[in-house]
Amino acid sequence: MQHMPAWLINSFIYLSAAVLVVPLSKVLGLGSIIGYLAAGIAIGPWGLGLVTNVEDILHFAEFGVVLMLFMVGLELEPQRLWSLRRPIFGWGSAQVLGCAVLLALIACVLGVPWRIALVGSLGLALSSTAIALQVMDERNLLRTGSGQAAFSILLFQDVAAIPILALLPLLGAVGQAHEPLSLSQTAIKAVQALAVIGGIILGGRLLMRPLFRWIARSRTPEIFTAASLLLVVGIAALMQLVGLSMALGAFLAGVLLAESEYRRELETNIEPFKGLLLGLFFIAVGMGIDFGVLLQSPGRVALILAGFMAVKALVIWTLARGMQLPYQERPVFTLLLAQGGEFAFVVFQAAAGANVFSDETASLLVGTVAVSMLLSPLVLVAVDRLVLPRYAHCGVPVLEEISEQQQAPVLIAGFGRYGQIVSRVLVAEGFATTVLDHDAEMIEAARKFGYRVFYGDATRLDLLRTAGAATAKVLVIAVDDVEQSLEIVDLAQAHFPQLEIVARARDVTHWNKLRERKVMRVERELFESSLVSARSVLEILGRSHEDASASAVRFRTHNLALFEKMHPYYRDQAKMVAVIKEGRAQFEAQMAQERAERSNHTQS
Repeated sequence: MQHMPAWLINSFIYLSAAVLVVPLSKVLGLGSIIGYLAAGIAIGPWGLGLVTNVEDILHFAEFGVVLMLFMVGLELEPQRLWSLRRPIFGWGSAQVLGCAVLLALIACVLGVPWRIALVGSLGLALSSTAIALQVMDERNLLRTGSGQAAFSILLFQDVAAIPILALLPLLGAVGQAHEPLSLSQTAIKAVQALAVIGGIILGGRLLMRPLFRWIARSRTPEIFTAASLLLVVGIAALMQLVGLSMALGAFLAGVLLAESEYRRELETNIEPFKGLLLGLFFIAVGMGIDFGVLLQSPGRVALILAGFMAVKALVIWTLARGMQLPYQERPVFTLLLAQGGEFAFVVFQAAAGANVFSDETASLLVGTVAVSMLLSPLVLVAVDRLVLPRYAHCGVPVLEEISEQQQAPVLIAGFGRYGQIVSRVLVAEGFATTVLDHDAEMIEAARKFGYRVFYGDATRLDLLRTAGAATAKVLVIAVDDVEQSLEIVDLAQAHFPQLEIVARARDVTHWNKLRERKVMRVERELFESSLVSARSVLEILGRSHEDASASAVRFRTHNLALFEKMHPYYRDQAKMVAVIKEGRAQFEAQMAQERAERSNHTQS
């Protein structure tokens, strides 16, 4: 062992601890995060003492959080992120400010100096992005109302960490050279930050896609993987250089690449590294819990822990009511955001360095936050077993996900108005179908009428496999959400190439994006019913049934041909408008000529 390099010994220790403890934690129903934290405690300074350089490991393992935010960004196209601007800055600011103000007031009333109260409350108002997103991903909550709300608040917290850190030197009245920061220094830092963010956005728009296209031409998978990691490492380094959040920079890069053709390949390449490093991050958090400080002042730790989590839970539960989240989603939503977060470590350590408060105070707060991160998954297990069953009959029922392997030749994603009709026709003709939907209320209603619908999100690869996508012949995509629809198409084409896809298009843009993905059987959801209504109106206005039907058929033929002609130019708005105007003019001229011919024929 003496001649073995340290990295090899440490790698063996980390992997052994994870492999032994995490599966045991899962078997006990405690979840993977508790397993990683317990493994860290076991091998850390207060356990077996196998690892002592905890801080260095924590800095390295934070890259797992960075990769996780990059993956989250890949799931959010810029348009979808823009649509979340109100919950991000509205509910996000309400959570951070509400928790910070209430905590600071309580601390001041208890006699805590105002600077310590302010910084402590701002740090404690933040939540663990790593734990919250991991739990929501495991529970398939990211696409629910509470998942979107929690993600918006967490994203705002990542942004809010930047001004919080910028505030610390002012409160400590020291700069890097123990002098107050000048206005010019502050301005330079602000310009640097804006320049880096602008560079990431501009580079993402202009350089990333051509770069990945060039690398892909080499047809060397390991180089594409290296380039994917290089992208995230480089952006994280730039953000760190100007004092910004590495995770925020990675998130921006992911958003900018969300619309690229390499999105799925990037996800596939990054996912294994994200999982390992995120696990290492939780192990490092477990190792970093300073039980010495906690044992010296157990009463203070317990009071701070119970106090800040109770105050945050009160504020967050109030927000959940204001957002009108379903009753059964509120306990998990509240608990995930009530715990402390990894950014609090950075804030409190930076505060001690800026002389805002002492090292002992920083250690006490860091230890309390770490204990909250350790306890939250445990409390979550108790919530699952004791609290959520009481909400089973409040509002939307709690349903189990699809778990038994299915073999039907037709898989239908979405059982709304569109999916129901498709399924009923197929079943009436004797064809078996497997139907997936993640709207629990709708599933409960469908089951009352005798329909067999499984609960599950069709954007998850594991659930698609369980639903029988590997052996099915046809996949009908009938979900309402455009982004989900496109995500299901991408998954099916990447992993189940034998599937013939029949998709519902919400609008023209959706139709074009489906056709761009080579989905040839696309039906616009209101097109056929609109034609029937137009035919009825013509009959009311005096046209015969035959003439009205012929007019509707001619328009249908013309419109389908126009869409095919328009598709190559759908990203060029000027050209697309010109094609539409030309096609409309030609059709109107044709119809006018036919009316004139019918009129002459009638007169003769």
